[in-house]
Amino acid sequence: MAASSHSRATRPTLHVSSHPLVRHKLGILTDERTDSKTFRELARELTTLLIYEATIDLPLSEFTYRTPLEPATGSKVAIRVGLVPILRAGLGMVDAAADVLPRASVWHLGMYRDETSHRPVSYYNRLPETCPDDLVIVLDPMLATGGSATDAIQVLKDWGARWIKFVGIIAAPEGVTQVAEVHPEVPMYVASLDRELDARKFIRPGLGDAGDRLFGTNGVG
Repeated sequence: MAASSHSRATRPTLHVSSHPLVRHKLGILTDERTDSKTFRELARELTTLLIYEATIDLPLSEFTYRTPLEPATGSKVAIRVGLVPILRAGLGMVDAAADVLPRASVWHLGMYRDETSHRPVSYYNRLPETCPDDLVIVLDPMLATGGSATDAIQVLKDWGARWIKFVGIIAAPEGVTQVAEVHPEVPMYVASLDRELDARKFIRPGLGDAGDRLFGTNGVG
């Protein structure tokens, strides 16, 4: 499912996980036979693993404390982190990300894809007046055309966010290229770089509609 090493090398801001557990869970997640309950569990587990990779460069500060035996010195994250799930599919990732980063703020951006233009349409934005976070992580399981991610990142920049990362599960080359061209300083962390977008702008081989599979709404509406 993942693209070649050459393809990855030409996209320096893209990080495709090679962790064996990510590869294992991804295959089950994308299988059409996987039910919504299992899909949600796997999405959370993959998010946990990807967040670990995406936060490897968080700055730390030292502090002193006592163990039950003696004084000791430890480390703690030295910056404020914000999580921004893109509604609705990003909701399937936010709980796991917040478990890994329990002191993180959680903000929400709502976007949907216009079925005719395939462009993102913003319908929800409850960000406070100024950005209080040093790092903002955008969460969206699918990076397809890159429209929603690109627009969300621009909203966050306008809000005052200076350090932004994107964490997803599956990406298409077209979406990666779009984000890299518009926001070349924003790193992307995903479990898989898939082959292409089809005529309907779905990722191939992909996993279908992530929101429908997360919330059990396949074939509804």
